[in-house]
Amino acid sequence: MNLSELVMSHEIVIRLGFFFGVLAIMYLWELMAPRRVLTVSKVHRWINNIGIVFLNSFLLRIIFPAAAAGMAVFAQRHGWGLFNYVQIPYTIVVVVSVVIMDFAIYLQHVMFHALPVFWRMHRMHHADLDFDVTTGVRFHPLEIILSMLIKFAVIAVLGPPVLAVVVFEVVLNATSMFNHGNVRMLRVVDYALRCFMVTPDMHRVHHSMEDHETNSNFGFNLSWWDRLLGTYRDQPRMGHEGLTIGIRDFRDTNHCVNLSGMLAIPFIGKITDYSISQKKWNKSNESRVG
Repeated sequence: MNLSELVMSHEIVIRLGFFFGVLAIMYLWELMAPRRVLTVSKVHRWINNIGIVFLNSFLLRIIFPAAAAGMAVFAQRHGWGLFNYVQIPYTIVVVVSVVIMDFAIYLQHVMFHALPVFWRMHRMHHADLDFDVTTGVRFHPLEIILSMLIKFAVIAVLGPPVLAVVVFEVVLNATSMFNHGNVRMLRVVDYALRCFMVTPDMHRVHHSMEDHETNSNFGFNLSWWDRLLGTYRDQPRMGHEGLTIGIRDFRDTNHCVNLSGMLAIPFIGKITDYSISQKKWNKSNESRVG
């Protein structure tokens, strides 16, 4: 059995192990050192946010049984992608593949904010009224399916090893739960980590109700892309305790917390004036809380 077959045969176990492991660690951290006081019943939110994870996993296994790792095996067997045509040491290919795929996810995230049809799907993620580890796994099934298709396209063009794809998927899922955590850490630690990865304080800005803050800090794993491409914002204008989480048009628990309402969000209302370039801000809120 070669490495690709070994990784594929244990993919589900690897991913589930990391998912539940990181979820448990973040849960305990949130209990011991919460960053903000939550506004909605935690039990209610967790049941519905975790429920969407199981729904998405079920749908993906039906629609894409082999998932992204299977696409990597397919690309390798058919000689698709750049790395199937160039001779580069395996370790370097794995590392470079993970970095490039992370950049692709950054661009995808920007696109999901920039295009109204994609923002419709992505709104469900932002409509969460609180910000904690379960927000990091709360995505609409339509967004998850589209995201998988985008990954397939990237894999087909890049031709990454199966190991790189599995590592990327595990890291993406783990860092998404980490940087959505309602956890407090020393500012010096936060700023040190920001040199290479997205921290909870960095990503919380992205979940602000204010458009100019929502349209910043798009990274999930590596923090480099926001800094290099001008979408980085250091802190929310009103401070982490003062910012309002969520979307202005969705403030009721039916759509923001209940599973049935969450699934209906992409089909509600018109989105004609949303733009990633919005810089609107109420001047009366100019004072900044540290």
